Amino acid sequence: MPDREYVIDPMISAKTIAARIEALSREIGAAFAGTEKLVVVGLLRGSFVFIADLVREIDMPVEVDFLEATSYGNAMESSREVRILKDLRGKIEGRDVLVVEDIVDTGHTLKHVLGLLAARNPARLKSIALLDKPSRRETDIRADWIGFEIPDEFVVGYGIDFAQRNRNLPYIGKVRFV
Repeated sequence: MPDREYVIDPMISAKTIAARIEALSREIGAAFAGTEKLVVVGLLRGSFVFIADLVREIDMPVEVDFLEATSYGNAMESSREVRILKDLRGKIEGRDVLVVEDIVDTGHTLKHVLGLLAARNPARLKSIALLDKPSRRETDIRADWIGFEIPDEFVVGYGIDFAQRNRNLPYIGKVRFV
């Protein structure tokens, strides 16, 4: 539980998120046209809401798998040390793979995960992030698709948490300490 009192100011509405996901799904469908079955890999825990909405909009067969990586724990700042807590269940060699991330901040997690998965020889490996904070980037990485670029604010909602709270908000909100 957070030590300080805070409020959440709405930043991106549920309606705006839904419209963006619809547009992104069309782009992804075009990019992976002809794929027999797209393997969609969600990075837990923050991407679970995003991946659920995204795969329902992608108009092609998909297989969903999850990988849990962490560099935050319950902290507000990245430790920059990425740990894999849960690996994929299926094989991705020779398959088209889309990695779904909730937010790219420092970039360490996405860079680590893409490197790990690339070593497994997928046919194609692409990534999508709901949120991107380029001002915080410490690595040379950018998702292939980005839902929204945001400023350096601490955000919650739509699967993203603060000390395991606020994941269930249907929108993205900015945390403001009072």
